[in-house]
Amino acid sequence: MKLFALLPVLGLAVGVGRWAPERGIQGVMPQVRAPAELRVVLGSAPYEIAVGGNSPWRLDDAWGRTHARDASESWKVERSNRRLRAVSKDGQRATAWSEEPLAVVADGAGATVTFAGHRYRGELRYVATDTAVVVVNVLPLEDYLRGVVPLEIGPRRPNEAGAVEAQAIAARSYTVVRALEGVMRPWDLLALPTDQVYGGMDAESPSADAAIVATAGLVLTYGGQAVRAPYHSTCGGSTAAPSEVWRGSTDSWLRAVSDRIQGTTRFWCDISPRFTWDRTIEERGLLDGIARQGNGRVGRVTMVRVGSLTPSGRVRTLAFDTDLGLVTMTGNDMRFALRSVGGELLNSTYFSLEPVVGREGRLTRLVLRGRGNGHGVGMCQWGAIGRARAGMTAREILDAYYPGTSLARVTTGRR
Repeated sequence: MKLFALLPVLGLAVGVGRWAPERGIQGVMPQVRAPAELRVVLGSAPYEIAVGGNSPWRLDDAWGRTHARDASESWKVERSNRRLRAVSKDGQRATAWSEEPLAVVADGAGATVTFAGHRYRGELRYVATDTAVVVVNVLPLEDYLRGVVPLEIGPRRPNEAGAVEAQAIAARSYTVVRALEGVMRPWDLLALPTDQVYGGMDAESPSADAAIVATAGLVLTYGGQAVRAPYHSTCGGSTAAPSEVWRGSTDSWLRAVSDRIQGTTRFWCDISPRFTWDRTIEERGLLDGIARQGNGRVGRVTMVRVGSLTPSGRVRTLAFDTDLGLVTMTGNDMRFALRSVGGELLNSTYFSLEPVVGREGRLTRLVLRGRGNGHGVGMCQWGAIGRARAGMTAREILDAYYPGTSLARVTTGRR
């Protein structure tokens, strides 16, 4: 999101030849409809948020009236229940209280809006809820991706372009599904790993911009519908089916896929710095983890063991013998419970156990030896990078991790 100023022509015709195999029986690529604008939550505050910027901006109310138009001005947005108003720094000017949102809009060619010191394309919309003022970045889909793809796949070399293009398509697919789900909400996504990490203009990069242009408008579909296309850092040797990680989740295009390089003992993602890892958790960390998952505060753990494994080899259930009885953890819950001292999630559920028991029969330390990083479902990003280095195209990478999917092109319109 830096060198390509506004990319006014994110040409829907770009790359048509490369993606021609996905054309339908009429010779035209299938289409998927999506909202023209995305609404991304950047942050919130209980009662008030500062408004301002380093380039020309204006403050508009829901009726299109402009109340401020000076980059040097400082305003704030205040909340009372579900109503908002904007007030100038000197308190001499203010908008009327209203339940409708307020908008800060970049004013002029090349101008941007600013929140928390970061620059964003589009506009900032201030929305009142029962508990907070929420700041929402409203912008076109392709501009949003320019702030997502570089942070999700990292800086990449030219011979890794196939992985970046695959990332752009997967991220666009996820985004479109979330936007279609969010029709009745005041926003579509969070700018966090909960959805996708989004950094606005300050995150943009030439390589990601090039991948977004090369794949402009392309999404993954299954049965004619855009699909949520999850991805993760490192599968550790095999991706996971959704049901291994998330309760009640089954999608035909997502299943466990081996990442082994055919005819070798290597894996496409073994270039990842977290292909293998160790973590040591002291007794206090175990007790806190059990309490964190709502199992109550126990005084002592005497043993921990793997209850069962998933088809891909991940830990399905973890069983703790405690002074208050048996405690179990399942699926992705283990990653949140067994955090590091600094609060970092457990890298993956692909691990083995080495319990250390003290003299009194207490479990004093637990050593985990694992593989991979992330939930393990969908595209393995380091696997995609390895495949791209070997010459695979984005489509070949997507076929490997989302078997049975097809490509379609997004057309946008009003909600």
